[in-house]
Amino acid sequence: MTIANLPGAAEPVQLSDRAILGIVAAYAAVFVLFGLVVDGPATVMRGLIEIVSTRDALLTDYFGVGGKGAACVNAGLLTLLACIFYHRCAAKISGAAVACLFLVLGFGLFGKNILNIWFIVLGVFLYCRFKGETFATHINTAFFGTALAPIFSEIAFSTALPFPVALPLGAATATLIGFVLAPAAAQLFKAHQGYSLYNMGFTAGIIGVLIVALYKSFGFVPDPVMIWTTGYNRLLGGFLVAIFLSMAVLGYLLDRNVVARMLQIVRESGQAPADFVALTGFGPVLVNMSLTGAVGLAYVFLIGGDLNGPVIGAIFAIVGFAAYGKHPRNIWPIMLGVFLGSLVKPWSADDPSALLAALFGTTLAPIAGRFGWHWGVVVGFLHSSAARSVGTVHAGLNLYNNGFAAGIVAAVMAAVIISLQTRQPGQIPPGDK
Repeated sequence: MTIANLPGAAEPVQLSDRAILGIVAAYAAVFVLFGLVVDGPATVMRGLIEIVSTRDALLTDYFGVGGKGAACVNAGLLTLLACIFYHRCAAKISGAAVACLFLVLGFGLFGKNILNIWFIVLGVFLYCRFKGETFATHINTAFFGTALAPIFSEIAFSTALPFPVALPLGAATATLIGFVLAPAAAQLFKAHQGYSLYNMGFTAGIIGVLIVALYKSFGFVPDPVMIWTTGYNRLLGGFLVAIFLSMAVLGYLLDRNVVARMLQIVRESGQAPADFVALTGFGPVLVNMSLTGAVGLAYVFLIGGDLNGPVIGAIFAIVGFAAYGKHPRNIWPIMLGVFLGSLVKPWSADDPSALLAALFGTTLAPIAGRFGWHWGVVVGFLHSSAARSVGTVHAGLNLYNNGFAAGIVAAVMAAVIISLQTRQPGQIPPGDK
């Protein structure tokens, strides 16, 4: 029996799709306003030009490329444009859509910009036309799939090719990627059974491996990128605290039964599909987004990490997926597992890769939610190593590198855990017969 069905319990407050989309757009607009205030329009404009014309392989922190103001404006504008797409095609604003839009907001700080995502979106649109389906059916796939947007930038702005050749080649490659994303994602979801929430990260990793292998065979080898800024913790920390507090207050104003419904959310395993918006309404989801974001931010401060484009992007991945599978109860074991890994492995917890693994690795939260916190710690520990190793095979051109690594971890470990937990007492293993 759910809370909504208990005697005397009020039904969840369900907002219209337009209202939810408006709230998401408002947070995107806050990023634009914040960027303009901290750096000014002239500086922001120069920074945006730098951002859209740079290579975007991991890790390219837009704070270091165009400045903190331009990075925030890029993220906000990109999300506002995505909101317009969702509105114009009358897409359902489900938990998955909220997760997708906040992921666009986060990755607008590193890797995705107002130029490089559109050919992938076009490819998904062409696939919909080919199949005779509405774009609204696959719009989440289109914007999740912009994980591979750096491939366009890598080719289009490569110094190894003349620009008249590089630009159409990058556009054609990105469009083709978009065209194959939907069927590939549907098939690869079966491998991890929804125990990794970033299914598109797993899919983009597989496709990225193929694309990079193809281009490497023709002598085009992407160079690694590492731009990581520091020194903004006080300014950006205050900004994030204000956002999370506003989410908590707004969530309470939308639904005064938010505490009871939050208890309902944290009882869920989070295994995809896990639409918390449909389950409890958007008010409790906003509170869950606030709390999970606060957990991510607290982790960064506790280990002495840096707040910059990639780290805030990772925090907003947690925030977005608090509408679709994550909550404080199922993310902390993963983060603890990654942290424990940093104690016994040759890197520290505040190392960029380890910090991002702890935050993005919460894609494995359904394993902790379904099988127990101890298994969450185990997969977090494994993920801390896997995330550092798989980036080379796609040359950093899949922005969801942790999603790719987590898909592999989930596909293996979910099968192992299920097998161990379903063995009957006294059963003789086949190899012992």
